[in-house]
Amino acid sequence: MTVRYVGTVRRYGVSALLATSLAFTMTACGGDDGGSAKQDSGKESSVPAGSTGSPAGDGKTVPDTSKILVTAKGEKGIDMVIYAAKRDSGGFLTVSGEFKNTTSQGYTTPNAWMGQEKDVAASGNSVAAMTLVDSKEKKRHYVLRDTDNRPLTTSGFEPYIKEGGSLPFFAQFPAPPTTTTTVDLQFPGFPNTPIEIS
Repeated sequence: MTVRYVGTVRRYGVSALLATSLAFTMTACGGDDGGSAKQDSGKESSVPAGSTGSPAGDGKTVPDTSKILVTAKGEKGIDMVIYAAKRDSGGFLTVSGEFKNTTSQGYTTPNAWMGQEKDVAASGNSVAAMTLVDSKEKKRHYVLRDTDNRPLTTSGFEPYIKEGGSLPFFAQFPAPPTTTTTVDLQFPGFPNTPIEIS
């Protein structure tokens, strides 16, 4: 075997190795792009159609819409639809639903939805002004707070609901006694709304 032949073989071997490495690199990059696109589309799908603001991971829970407990008609064509008021084992009561803009114009959510507490208002737009009244026990329940005094409710959303759009929400309260099966939900801009606890 001549030196010239060995040199030729080496050159072809290096070229083949480089071509294989380049093909592998391009395939890997293409795979990453596809993965990113899938992740982005997944994030988009977590936001309900017609809603505004950030995905569900930022406090926007997507409620089970298979059953409607009650619909309250609010000001300027805004409906508050309640889907559930559920107790959990930790002694909490979670109310979930959505605000629906039934008009052909956009709706700016009022500051009154946040309540009047400065610490709560500092956490951004929320529905912290929501309260539950237990007429049987003669008690009013406010939205719970975490250790940093942030409300345990949907927060940080854009203060605008486009025409025909909706804003899903949840609010967590101390659970009333098990003997209480109905409470009145009170929220600025809406009438007193009795809801059944499940």
